[in-house]
Amino acid sequence: MASTRQPPPEALFVVGGISQYLGAATAVGLFSQIAPASVALLRVFAASLILIGFRRSWRRAWNKQDIMWAGAFGVVLASMNLLIYLAMDRLPLGNAVAMEFLGPVAVAAIGARTIRSTLALILAASGVLILAGLQSEGTSLGVVFALLAGAMWAGYIVLGHRVAQDGPAVDGLGVGMFIGALAISPFGIGGVGDAFTSPGLLGLALATGLLSNVVPYGIDQVVMKKITRARFALLQALLPVTAVVIGFLALSQSPSVAECCGIGAVMLAIAVSGTE
Repeated sequence: MASTRQPPPEALFVVGGISQYLGAATAVGLFSQIAPASVALLRVFAASLILIGFRRSWRRAWNKQDIMWAGAFGVVLASMNLLIYLAMDRLPLGNAVAMEFLGPVAVAAIGARTIRSTLALILAASGVLILAGLQSEGTSLGVVFALLAGAMWAGYIVLGHRVAQDGPAVDGLGVGMFIGALAISPFGIGGVGDAFTSPGLLGLALATGLLSNVVPYGIDQVVMKKITRARFALLQALLPVTAVVIGFLALSQSPSVAECCGIGAVMLAIAVSGTE
């Protein structure tokens, strides 16, 4: 008899995380040839077309509220993608993601509403300060971009749950990303032409959309239907670990002992925050 059990959220997050940060490693490799903002634009736009085409989202009955929520979700998501690419262009992958992780920490801590939430925020802030302080001169802007990306990540969790549970879910993800791509196009449209100088470059740029958006964010929409917002934020603790491993294997970015402590503090923060 075939089993109907669904994979646990933790397993889905690991799959999504591996895909997401393989896509991120691919994007970092493109930054010397295509501007990070342009890679982000291609990533979001390609992912939106893949999902809209696969789902045939135009066949869905859309109302004004669906489009409004999907659009807000997409703009936040696209902004998050743009900001983290700008951060990764200046910081190691694992460090950038750990600092960005302050957003999910805040969502998880607010959702928990216990004394542990205060401890979680202190741990998270400590980890961010360690990572920020360890950066060389000239990368402070990367820290700012990573923290702004974290704010967008928090918005992604809040709005993503709204779209997943009460809205058009995966269809909303595709349409939302299309709207989001239009929103960030002024920042990246100028360098998009560089991607068309080589079929290989264009292929890699589009692959980032599949690996970093379609697979992980599609998984997120499935998981968000089943678990609370605070638990979803809690499980994001698996992502910084994945980012560090991918950064080490794909980009030869070896974290120092101090950097591991900073990343560990952020991860411990989300574990401590817990859920009720």
